[in-house]
Amino acid sequence: MKIQILGSGCGKCQQLTAVAEQAARDLGIRYDLEKVTDVKRYPEFGVMFTPALVVDGVVRSSGKVLSLEEAKKLLS
Repeated sequence: MKIQILGSGCGKCQQLTAVAEQAARDLGIRYDLEKVTDVKRYPEFGVMFTPALVVDGVVRSSGKVLSLEEAKKLLS
């Protein structure tokens, strides 16, 4: 699974990264993580608000930090 976190690296982006990684570990999912900080790439994903969670090329969430349970639901 490829997990991408879109955001500038702010606190919320770091929180979403940590939540997504924890969710993947809890679910036993093997994953590659990419942090996309270049704002010029956001239009590739159709993302207007960050932080955003992209799973295997599909935007699953944008504009908020997910709870661990929300992230698990989106990753499973």
